[in-house]
Amino acid sequence: MKSLPTVERPLNVNKSKANRFWDRMKQQKYLYFMSIPFVIWVFVFSYVPLWGWLMAFQNYKPAKGFFEQKWVGFDNFIQLFGDERFYLVLRNTLGMSIMGLIVSFTVPVIFALLLNEIRGQFFKRSIQTISYLPHFVSWVVVAGLVSKMLSTDGGGINDLLMWLNITDEPIQFMAKGSWFWGIVTMSDMWKETGWNSIIFLAAMAGIDPEQYEAATVDGAGRFRKMWNITLPGIRTTFMVLFILSIGHLISIGFEKQFLLGNPLVVDYSEVLDLYALKYGIQMSRFSYGTAIGIFNSVVSIILVFSANAIYKRITKESVI
Repeated sequence: MKSLPTVERPLNVNKSKANRFWDRMKQQKYLYFMSIPFVIWVFVFSYVPLWGWLMAFQNYKPAKGFFEQKWVGFDNFIQLFGDERFYLVLRNTLGMSIMGLIVSFTVPVIFALLLNEIRGQFFKRSIQTISYLPHFVSWVVVAGLVSKMLSTDGGGINDLLMWLNITDEPIQFMAKGSWFWGIVTMSDMWKETGWNSIIFLAAMAGIDPEQYEAATVDGAGRFRKMWNITLPGIRTTFMVLFILSIGHLISIGFEKQFLLGNPLVVDYSEVLDLYALKYGIQMSRFSYGTAIGIFNSVVSIILVFSANAIYKRITKESVI
């Protein structure tokens, strides 16, 4: 009997994963060289400072050396979770974060969809430029504008409401705690909508034009194209940004709340970062402030991986 001819396998099949990795590195060596400065930057500013987390387990006093501090274990965390004020600021943080997350994705996507349908390039670029200019305005200036517009003394909003006979007297917007979250969310929407829409417009530009041509032949209108072509085309970009934003739900900063807040609405304006600043740094309780920072970081990591796990379970795809 004749022996069956042997099939020669490509050499790459027998290569180990390590060999393939080094081959890929040789092919893309310039890309790796370009990334070295950024890796060093991340290591120096993001990983080296992590040794400071040890302060959360100490009763840190600046007058003493770092290793001469008194170790107190989890006392700072026990105080943190036993403070009623902590749960109040956590509620404020999550409330404003969730409202901001919803608005900061739905509004920019809708704005990008509408802007993408404009055919006149000059008009389109003009609107885009005007819309993202507020991003470059400092929150100090924005807070001043918002406070002036909502003021009871010549504020534009109150003057308009009274001119339309909707109200008989000026409304004290900045003195109503229950309205503070909405004021912050709307201010942030005005400031960041144009800027946040840029990445969605870039993703839309990468969609194959032949898909729109085929849809036109089939009789699809503009809204049908947006629903069946444009939105699915930017789904991956949307989900990546959405999952990364979920990781910042409790790390929203404090500039907006600090500048727009006042003593009358402090129970609604104080967030975790302000809480850490006030009860940690200003009161020289550095260990307590570090414990708050660790809580923020751990919860952020859990949120990111949980959101990615849910997305992977639904779509069988992974972002991270």
